[in-house]
Amino acid sequence: MVLLKKKYRFWKDYNYFIKNDKRFLIRAKDVLPCLNDNTSSLLYDRHYVYHTAWAARLISQNRPQRHIDISSDLRFVTLVSAFIPIEFYDYRPADLNMSNLKCGAADLKKLSFNDNSIESLSCMHVVEHVGLGRYGDDLDADGDIAAIKELSRVIAPKGKLYFVVPVGGEARIQFNAHRIYRKEDIINLFQENGLIIEEFTLIPDDPADGDLIKNPASILLEKQKYGCGCFLFSK
Repeated sequence: MVLLKKKYRFWKDYNYFIKNDKRFLIRAKDVLPCLNDNTSSLLYDRHYVYHTAWAARLISQNRPQRHIDISSDLRFVTLVSAFIPIEFYDYRPADLNMSNLKCGAADLKKLSFNDNSIESLSCMHVVEHVGLGRYGDDLDADGDIAAIKELSRVIAPKGKLYFVVPVGGEARIQFNAHRIYRKEDIINLFQENGLIIEEFTLIPDDPADGDLIKNPASILLEKQKYGCGCFLFSK
């Protein structure tokens, strides 16, 4: 019923323009219906709006000489490259040309960087996919652990790692989309590899619980099904 109402409105609006717009060609073969944008408020992906804003603000505050990003959001690296030189690497390299931004290929389980060499590094909403085969990589049940070891290896002493994964009350896989972690499991994995947690911020499932919540209560973490965990680590 809802879809029928949307289609009815579309064709009603289309006929209005056929009759009233004298400046543009309006032809049936050019019709491209957009039926789901008539909403009372602007819809957006909470994870990708908030976690990239979280990282950009911290990087701006810390002002590294250069920043390395492994497979995070392209919009994030293009915007941050306006004020910090960025190198962006992905398993599927991006054909993107922009000043202050270098793009290349990288395997997160086998990074080409030297030990203790990167002052500022981000890997956000990436590790949860490693080894699931979704992006053409080899199946590997422990691929995420290998990736965490590599990120920990290349961070320089006193360097910063901006790390984001889905978090919830239980560790589970929604195959083959992503893994969902418990906060303490991520912290333990990095601590085993010599990193310390400086900050944890949660983007909760329910907007009514808040947006960017630093050091959330355990009871709030436990109720998450697909929250977004933003971790700042250092070595």
